[in-house]
Amino acid sequence: MDEYLVPTAFGEDEFIEKKSRFIGRVWPVETEEEALEKIQQMKKQHYDATHNCWAYVIRDGAMRFSDDGEPGGTAGNPMMQVLQKEGLFNVVCVVTRYFGGVLLGAGGLVRAYTKGAKIAVNAAGKSMKRVWTVLYLPCPYTYYERMKLEIAAFEGVIRDTQFAAEVELEVLVAEGKTQAFLDSVTDMTAGTVEALEIGKEYRAFPV
Repeated sequence: MDEYLVPTAFGEDEFIEKKSRFIGRVWPVETEEEALEKIQQMKKQHYDATHNCWAYVIRDGAMRFSDDGEPGGTAGNPMMQVLQKEGLFNVVCVVTRYFGGVLLGAGGLVRAYTKGAKIAVNAAGKSMKRVWTVLYLPCPYTYYERMKLEIAAFEGVIRDTQFAAEVELEVLVAEGKTQAFLDSVTDMTAGTVEALEIGKEYRAFPV
């Protein structure tokens, strides 16, 4: 299965540019229909806004954007470029503008809508969707801190920690890195710690 980046959660941020208020929002979505639903929600919620510009990228190939009345190429496409530069899929972004009476010019609009999309992406965070190997990893307390560093070095995720006679960890490691991680654990502990593979999951975790 492919691995790709998605927004971690809903993200929202805003700023004022020459008296115009820009509100950027990003959502994770699974389908084009869901993306269009979010756009319509924003149009209803901000019916009094000057513009509700948007862009979305769906993993199956659907990519669309709209300037929503702003001069052509100054809003939707810059927002789309942010999403593509960030490497995101299954994402929809809406930037709402309340006009403040001062014209920004084409260059100013491009910068403003680029910023609106970027701050929304930053607020949402990014997660990598991939196949993860789930490992049960019991280790002595003497190795606990080093083990946490090793898991981080392999971009793994500690999902659960139980403190018993040993520290018992449930760890997720990218499928493609699993064997290298297991070999590293063996080397680090001189073969005294052994991880047990207990499953596979195809899901997203923050990066």
